[in-house]
Amino acid sequence: MSSDTSILLNRVFTRNTLREIVEGNYSDTYATAIHRYVTDPSGKDNRQLISEIYTVLRKEYRNEYFYKNTILNKLLLGVHKPTTTTALTEVAIGKSKADFVLINGRAIVYEIKTELDNLDRLESQIENYFKAFTRVSILTSEDHVDALQKRLASSPVGICVLTKKSTIKERKQPQEYVDELNKDTMFRILRKHEYEGIIVKHFGALPDVSQFEYYRACKQLFFQIDTYVAYTDFVTTLKKRGQIDMEMYRQIPYELKFLVYFSGFKKDDYRRLHSFLQQKEVIPCTSLI
Repeated sequence: MSSDTSILLNRVFTRNTLREIVEGNYSDTYATAIHRYVTDPSGKDNRQLISEIYTVLRKEYRNEYFYKNTILNKLLLGVHKPTTTTALTEVAIGKSKADFVLINGRAIVYEIKTELDNLDRLESQIENYFKAFTRVSILTSEDHVDALQKRLASSPVGICVLTKKSTIKERKQPQEYVDELNKDTMFRILRKHEYEGIIVKHFGALPDVSQFEYYRACKQLFFQIDTYVAYTDFVTTLKKRGQIDMEMYRQIPYELKFLVYFSGFKKDDYRRLHSFLQQKEVIPCTSLI
């Protein structure tokens, strides 16, 4: 696949393109993708057109979005329920960013290694993730499985495979590993109101200090909490982040589930997207990527 093609496909399924569609009812990136990947768009609504473009991902270019959307559909929406389980993405942990975190009764970090990726940074990523979470699993392609099984044979890290049929199979179950949990790393992930809630729970009040000293004072109190207790509160707090309108979200097509879940949609956004998906007019693209 050419670099121009991969650039275009990577741009189609992004929050920027989705926002252009929702707010302006038009995206040049999307229009270009229709021109390039849909043989005969006439008479097809946008829901169908998006599905056909996504099929190109599934068959020819299983990029990071394809993996993320698949794991969200298969695990969050298939195995668990969004009402009892929360998903997070791009969580900054040390010098790494967790691709996908699933929080139910426990939390699991999923690091995605597609067939387009190499495994160069894997060890440093795993090391960072264990500073904030006790379970880590690699979601990868069949191409990387043998290498990962050798590298992670004695590791608590799990391995899941996204098969050629787009199913997810667990090859190695993640084991709980608490030795590297780091309260400083956890604290940095929490938002102000989140760490304040934990501090009030344990100490009954927030520190009465100047604004300049406040952050450090809060961190010092957080550090006084037992590490595993702090971790339990940390996970419980992060779980509260996943609040979506399930009635409206159910109407979102499979191909866009991941994007919409993490786009902070309001009711008007859902309505505008729903209207767009039903439209059949195709506006010619003004430029080709």
